[in-house]
Amino acid sequence: MRPALTPEVASQFARLALANVAREYPNKLDHVMAGPPDVAAPHELHPAFFGSFDWHSCVHAHWLLVRVHKTHPDLPEAGAIRAALDTTLTSANLEVEVAYLRRPEARAFERPYGWAWLLKLAQDLSCWSDDDAHRWSRDLVPLAYMFAERYVEWLADATYPIRHGVHTNTAFALAFALDYARDCDAQVLRDVLEAKARAWYFDDVDAPAAWEPSGVDFFSPVLIEADLMRRVLDAVAFGDWLARFLPGIAQRDPAALFTPAVVSNRCDPHIVHLDGLNLSRAWCWRAIAAALPAGDSRVAIATAAADVHQEAGLRGVGSGEYGGDHWLATFAVLALSN
Repeated sequence: MRPALTPEVASQFARLALANVAREYPNKLDHVMAGPPDVAAPHELHPAFFGSFDWHSCVHAHWLLVRVHKTHPDLPEAGAIRAALDTTLTSANLEVEVAYLRRPEARAFERPYGWAWLLKLAQDLSCWSDDDAHRWSRDLVPLAYMFAERYVEWLADATYPIRHGVHTNTAFALAFALDYARDCDAQVLRDVLEAKARAWYFDDVDAPAAWEPSGVDFFSPVLIEADLMRRVLDAVAFGDWLARFLPGIAQRDPAALFTPAVVSNRCDPHIVHLDGLNLSRAWCWRAIAAALPAGDSRVAIATAAADVHQEAGLRGVGSGEYGGDHWLATFAVLALSN
């Protein structure tokens, strides 16, 4: 049977996230200093999102806690999850986060990966019928609005997409922001995102998928692009686009796109990215299968690819190595939730 986000698995992932959101060190800051007064500890700069090694990982650890509590309200960790969110997602803490973003030196802070995750957190909180969630959502709104505005400003200037399989990937950034824009009625942002997705990706053909993976990927550049375009196109149009973009799917070509990446050393903070690649490929392949027209022969092929990548990726979650433990559970929740 295909692994699922069972209560037992959700509890395991919740415990990982709970341990990380309050762990300040080691810490990798994305922090441009204008002078000596800007020297400060992570919890002073980011009182809401100071843990989990870096800001974006802390944000998506919060998302993980929200998601597993929403889907499994009776988890043994439910009380600890609410206490953690009550501690970090306060109006005072989030006002400091907003003030940090207003610094001229923070114009490109966490662009675009952290932006996408903050909007994903805001989306899930806004769609949760829960009194505490309403309060957390309300206090997060100013920060979400700032990132939404930054998306609009940035995409007006961004001439080219970024196709790397790491944080700067623009297809991932557009995909998560589009989910937020649709669920939270951000029409201006939605229009900008859909237009940019078409401008950047609609005419892509015969993607160089045989070049994947690179040694630091946690996204497949071609599959994450397809995961974006299935959001923008209807089923028939998406099927036609995918035939042009990845013409070898029916033949499982190139083989590397259907074969999980080898993770040779989970102590290495870059090589362990490949566990994330396997998990993100799993959620992309599954989403592609769901978006294709009924009866499309590629559905079974994409589903099988999702299954094998998911199985491989889950082996790396909870390994005891902090280089993966501070973030991989989030990718696992996404893979299991799809």
